[in-house]
Amino acid sequence: MLVMRLHRCGERLREEAIARPDPGAGQVLIAVEACGVCRTDLHVVDGDLPHPTLPVIPGHEVVGRIAAVGKGVAGLAIGERVGVPWLGWTCGACDYCRSGRENLCPRAKFTGYTLNGGYAEAMLADAQYCFKLDPALDPAHAAPLLCAGLIGYRALRLAGDGRRIGLYGFGAAAHILAQVLRWQGRDAFAFTRPEDLAAQDLARRLGAVWAGSAELPPPEPLDAAILFAPVGDHVPIALRAVRPGGIVVCAGIHMTDIPTFPYRLLWEERQIRSVANLTRADAEEFLALAPKAGIETTIECHHLSDANAALDRLRAGAVTGAAVLIPQGAH
Repeated sequence: MLVMRLHRCGERLREEAIARPDPGAGQVLIAVEACGVCRTDLHVVDGDLPHPTLPVIPGHEVVGRIAAVGKGVAGLAIGERVGVPWLGWTCGACDYCRSGRENLCPRAKFTGYTLNGGYAEAMLADAQYCFKLDPALDPAHAAPLLCAGLIGYRALRLAGDGRRIGLYGFGAAAHILAQVLRWQGRDAFAFTRPEDLAAQDLARRLGAVWAGSAELPPPEPLDAAILFAPVGDHVPIALRAVRPGGIVVCAGIHMTDIPTFPYRLLWEERQIRSVANLTRADAEEFLALAPKAGIETTIECHHLSDANAALDRLRAGAVTGAAVLIPQGAH
């Protein structure tokens, strides 16, 4: 089968043909139909995240069909469509796992980082970390829901119930979250690079009440701000934008250093929070909500063998919405 594999951080992915693996106990083999290209993939490839299991096949926004099941797998059958997210395995025994915070499990394994992912024609996954998807879904449009959607939704929960929500960096996650906010009757304010007029236009079309440069203050104080752009300089900017008692959520797995800022920006009970990974409960809740909210993803599709070009476009800020890889012959 064809895979795109990373051998050394900072290098290009290599197109390789390898044997299709057989599922072990508790595993399923998935014939990949589509895999989203996430900014976290860039952080893995560029070496921003420590200790990847190399060589590794990136990709953690995976949609595919069950092709084979291993011993002991229950509840999943050959031919069913499933989604595979970032969280690929947890120990189930630590304090975090036992308290419903498996996203913080110190032994957790992650798809496309410490486990092989979906930049491939097929992949193995732990059956307990796969989620059944509607067979009528279009795989390419569903793929971004598996991370951009899930992490955005978890970030929104941490941002609280305020009405006015700022979204800094209007890419794959924010363009999904803006639709959730519209469905909930809340107001989205979209902040982009000054020159990214396409993203600003997309934000308005998806229901944002305002869209403009991240360097500009919003037209009214925000109740909360969610930072998807991995830019530490945005933290003090967002603190200035939120009202007293407001919350700034850093939603990325990696961010450039946060500069020093005066205490008065944090004063008046403003908060800074971070989002780490996701739980299976997050996935089940969001995937049930997505069709009710009428979420439609904006995507550009690339052949699997063009993964490096897709990553280049994402790195350059040239993708509007989300990029998705399609293996040859996938439907």
